[in-house]
Amino acid sequence: MGSGLSVPPLHLNPQELSTQFIFWRKRLLVWYAENHRNLPWRKTPEPYSIWVSEVMLQQTQVKTVIAYHDRFLKRFPTIQSLARADQQDVLKLWEGLGYYSRARNFHKAAIQVCSRHSGQIPADWNAFRQLPGVGDYIASAVLSIAFNQPFAVVDGNVKRVISRLFAMNTPVNASRAHSVFQEPATALLDHDAPGIFNQAMMELGALICKPKKPLCTLCPLDACCVAFASGQVDVYPKRVKVPPVPLYPVVAGVVYHRGRMLITQRKPDGLLGGLWEFPGGKIQEGESPSDACVREIREETGVSARIVSHLCQVKHAYTHFKIQMQVFICHALSGAVRLNGPVDFRWITADDMDLYPFPGANHKFLGLLKNTEHTHYKTSPTGTKK
Repeated sequence: MGSGLSVPPLHLNPQELSTQFIFWRKRLLVWYAENHRNLPWRKTPEPYSIWVSEVMLQQTQVKTVIAYHDRFLKRFPTIQSLARADQQDVLKLWEGLGYYSRARNFHKAAIQVCSRHSGQIPADWNAFRQLPGVGDYIASAVLSIAFNQPFAVVDGNVKRVISRLFAMNTPVNASRAHSVFQEPATALLDHDAPGIFNQAMMELGALICKPKKPLCTLCPLDACCVAFASGQVDVYPKRVKVPPVPLYPVVAGVVYHRGRMLITQRKPDGLLGGLWEFPGGKIQEGESPSDACVREIREETGVSARIVSHLCQVKHAYTHFKIQMQVFICHALSGAVRLNGPVDFRWITADDMDLYPFPGANHKFLGLLKNTEHTHYKTSPTGTKK
């Protein structure tokens, strides 16, 4: 393997830079051809399948996405079938994948593709970029991979590779990082095969140029990497220190009335928008979990309830915060519901739970609910609103 360059390649004159980048591209594309993973969305040039994969891959590991991608395409094989679907069906299929705004926006985008673009995914940057949920990353990925257009992808893997190649001091999580890393990514891009090159850059970051313990001796670009040549691979990429993620104590109440449980639907937008959940919320300072549960149920639904028992404790992490949830079994003193915050409600049985999309935190105790006998609350399933 080579010894590396003594100065960052971006400081070379244009002719030297062009020659160097041609060498890099050839090495990277040969490596990719021999080492890339056999992923389902790489087996088709169909823009819709590629778009589905790129939406799912945001903030989610590849191994998780594979099964979701296949199920999604089986249920919604075309952009037209997705556009015709009810949002609740889309959210239910997305259940467990997290970041539900991706699903809501993708559904909205499918509707717009069918209503404004005759069902054809636009290959024009401006038209595609204007669709709900389509940012620079999605636009660059889909247009390059599906339509062979010369737009460089900048994701976490690409930023890490470029940070080490050029020994860049810009933190990869800084607010200006995308624009800073976009310049070298665009300069590196192979215009003859932009989609394959983008995938090769992302694959290099995923398989070789890992965040910890990168496999530098197996890297096709080690002879070009400034961080490797200077023995400073562990210094890059640089990151801005972020404050610890806050932990919030919360409660949820499984409220029974005449054998059915009360669930409420969140507003269509925002965190977990459109999903169903058991009523609850944050515990106030100096408040006991049981008192908080009774208060939250009353404030959200107008239902007066009493605590029957403590079901379990659940911990769950979101992007910017964590929760520790105390879950209680409750008995409603009446079934009259007056919503304050949620947009809809249902009285359901355990058998009905599979019909509704729930957040991940609720899923952590749904199985316990199904397997726990509350015989004095049970009745025949109806799933109807009361």
